[in-house]
Amino acid sequence: MNKTGFIFDLDGVIVDTAKYHYLAWKKLADELGVEFTEEDNERFKGVSRKRCLEILLEMGHIDATQQQIDAWLFEKNEDYLSYIDRMDESEILPDVPKVLDYLKRKKIPMALGSASKNAEPILQKVSLLSYFDTIVDGNLVTRAKPDPEVFLIAGKNLGVELENCVVFEDALAGIEAANTAGMTSIGIGDPAVLLQAKYNFTDFTQIDFEFLDSLIDR
Repeated sequence: MNKTGFIFDLDGVIVDTAKYHYLAWKKLADELGVEFTEEDNERFKGVSRKRCLEILLEMGHIDATQQQIDAWLFEKNEDYLSYIDRMDESEILPDVPKVLDYLKRKKIPMALGSASKNAEPILQKVSLLSYFDTIVDGNLVTRAKPDPEVFLIAGKNLGVELENCVVFEDALAGIEAANTAGMTSIGIGDPAVLLQAKYNFTDFTQIDFEFLDSLIDR
């Protein structure tokens, strides 16, 4: 039997940090005089901070110098960090620990594959860091999802063949990245949005051990 590896996105899969990203982007948008709604924030899911700012500036038809861009990126991240600094285990999404515990008991290699540059401190805040054999985040990749780079590195670090990797994602860009990498994609969220995922669940409460075993024992 081939070894199976599991790769988890962070925002919207393990913890709901999307609301904090929204608050930080909303604060900056207000400063720039750009209307920014929660619907607009959907476009930012799974996308690098730099690209998010580019989209925001496009929305406001704003031209900026590199110095301004760097300052705004720093400001947004500082605001975001001030929110996540207060995070604790209560921020973990429903039944995520149940799934992680089960996979750990079965000695399944697990990776975190996220665009976030703050993945490790967030996992420490919510006491989940010890579950992961490797953390591949925005500090280690140069190409954002839907480019598969983050998942390719995670699979390599786990020592698992790409076709034996299972990816949990809440963003369409992430599903596309997993599919491009030849991995099994599992959408967590709205199946109408995550149409390209091989499997879809609203959240981890819908995932049982029998399903996890079917992924492991392929």
